[in-house]
Parts: sequence; C-alpha cells; structure tokens
Amino acid sequence: MARVPRNFRLLEELEKGEKGIGDGSCSYGLEDGDDIMMSHWNGTIIGPGHTVHENRIYSLKIVCGELYPDAPPLVQFISRVNLPFVNQTEGTVDPAKLPVLAHWTRNSSIETILVEIRREMGSFNNRKLPQPPEGTVF
Repeated sequence: MARVPRNFRLLEELEKGEKGIGDGSCSYGLEDGDDIMMSHWNGTIIGPGHTVHENRIYSLKIVCGELYPDAPPLVQFISRVNLPFVNQTEGTVDPAKLPVLAHWTRNSSIETILVEIRREMGSFNNRKLPQPPEGTVF
C-alpha cells in the first residue's frame, strides 16, 4: 500500500478540522493560513461535563514536525490545566504519559490526540483534580 505524503495527510486533516469534529467538543486548525508546511496548529477542547473541567475551554498548540505522521506532533497547552501528563511549568504534554502519543501510529491524527485528551479529562482519576483558576495560561 502506498504511503500518503506528509502534506497530503495534513491537507486531509485540515479539511476535516474545518468541518468540525463530532459533537464540537474539540476543534483544530492551522495557526496561520499561510503556513505552507502546515506545521503549526491550534486546538481547542471544551471540558467534559460533570467534571472539574465542565464549561472550561482549553487552548493548545500543536506542532507537526517533518516526520509527521510517522512521528507524533508536539502538543502544548496554552491554557493552564492540572493533568498528570502535562508539565506544570510550560504546559507541554509528555508523550510517554499520554497513551495516544506513547503508542503513536501512522493512523493517529491531531483529532485522535484532542479526543483522547478530552477523554482523559473525564477519566475517574482526573475528573476531580483541582484546577488552576479559569483563564490562566502557561
């Protein structure tokens, strides 16, 4: 089977991101529409209901390097959040602590990451973690 080149894959993701993901609880798009390498992305996650994250909007930066989709992108929260896989100094997501990044496959995507982070926010261990004041950033 032929391997889809990086830019074709990112074009597919951009088109899907512009249409919105599922129920609208996660979204993503290019940081700059003129980024011809499609490296720098913004992501948004609306916190899951019945958790400390409910009604909060979290912003993230995602950088797809030259090896994407063979290698996972770098993911960093802009909005402050207290989760076990997020560095509390700079907001970076530790790939070793988030399963979707630790077990990255070529079939994974930006959407997969955002949906998985949101799912982790609602997990039993994370749903009641004390959070920084809403609106604070890294």
